[in-house]
Amino acid sequence: MAEVHRLDPMSRVPGNTTVYGAWERFVRGEDDLRGVRPEVAISWHRCRDQYRVDPGLTKAPIAVAEVDHTLEHDVVFAELGFRAASVAHEVSNSGGVVTVADATGRILAEWGDPATREIAAEANLSTWFCWSEQATGTNGMGTALESHAPVVVRGAEHWCQAFHDWTCAGVAVRDVVTREPIAVLNISCWRSEPPTSAGAWLSNAATRTQRTLVQRAKDGSAELIAAFQHARSRSVVALAALDPAGRVVIADDTAGVLLGVPSSTPATDPAVRWNPRLPEVIKAARYAVKQASRDPDWIGTTQVHTHLSDEPSSVSIRPVFLSGHLVGTLFSFGVAEGEQLPRVEGGANHRGRPDRIVAMRENRMVLLRLSEVAFAESEGNDVWLSTDQGRLRAASGSLDKLEAEQGDAGFLRVHRRYVVNVGRVREVERRCKGELLLVMDTGADAMVPVSRRNAPAVRRALDI
Repeated sequence: MAEVHRLDPMSRVPGNTTVYGAWERFVRGEDDLRGVRPEVAISWHRCRDQYRVDPGLTKAPIAVAEVDHTLEHDVVFAELGFRAASVAHEVSNSGGVVTVADATGRILAEWGDPATREIAAEANLSTWFCWSEQATGTNGMGTALESHAPVVVRGAEHWCQAFHDWTCAGVAVRDVVTREPIAVLNISCWRSEPPTSAGAWLSNAATRTQRTLVQRAKDGSAELIAAFQHARSRSVVALAALDPAGRVVIADDTAGVLLGVPSSTPATDPAVRWNPRLPEVIKAARYAVKQASRDPDWIGTTQVHTHLSDEPSSVSIRPVFLSGHLVGTLFSFGVAEGEQLPRVEGGANHRGRPDRIVAMRENRMVLLRLSEVAFAESEGNDVWLSTDQGRLRAASGSLDKLEAEQGDAGFLRVHRRYVVNVGRVREVERRCKGELLLVMDTGADAMVPVSRRNAPAVRRALDI
């Protein structure tokens, strides 16, 4: 969970006139975003070009989506509600309101200053209404759900003009395995700033809530490993256990080679699991999770291509549950049992994978062709791209997201801090103790370290 920094005082934020002027130009269709913070500029682009939210909207729409919440989600809502209620008095004294919303941006509960709540109600900033970016544009709740970091949205940074008198700060709580949002906690103030402690409190509340999810994920891993060991004792086929995000929790020797991950090495912590080097496996695992969530008795089969054979290999997929909660799947290679999974058409350029990487240069968005990016490096809460146009900050602050989106386009995780474009590797240097360093085609011959865990996948990708 990224930490929330202390909220900047108003004097350090671009003046309302500057931001409002940029907002007026952007709403008219211009792309001059001078004076607008990068995270806000990216949100405005989504609102205008992707979601097509009316900037003249004066009220949030009523939430109509039917959402099936798991028990884990209910636990998160309850815990966030408890934490919100515990600071309601302090927030109320500052003239603010605190809200808890679900992953769709639907407000579930609200506390705070009665007078401010009356004003908020005029804009439907209250229970039953939807504050996702898709519904209501740039705002604390909706933009936090789109981001992997806490957000602050002030005044004219809101997409809808009717909300320019508000300042809000929000943070999303995400599933520690899939990284999908579960809920969002937000503080909103009308014509004033949130309490100085708001940033730290939001960060602390989200972090404490996610600790419960981390422990739940570890319990799920233990159950998944037990199911793996039981299945392995009854079969001689290659076997692997994957979590709901398609990452490997444990694999036997043969499956480890097929998937390009360490073998017989349990990964109970959701933060240190391995991504299979077979994109088809990740897609199959995620599809299986959706099917098994609807039908616990579901079993599926598909075929995947591996580097050991020119012919595809059959694989059978079985879900694993803990107290009725789906914790992952078992992949049995060389077995064809169950419902046939639909085939993914389109070769390497799978639908849904962006063919560009978005970076930021000052207040401008730079749309980079994949071939222009040599490697990405995680630095704190930011991801920096080494590109043909120099070193640029990625719009996305998640190296995992970059790897997931571009993994089938030649981008490979070689270290916990690095993802490289395999096509931009110029040389491989081997050190005296066997460590590998990749010399990248960047003009400056930048060198990227390869971790021992990722070395086998690098050798296979480079055929060395």
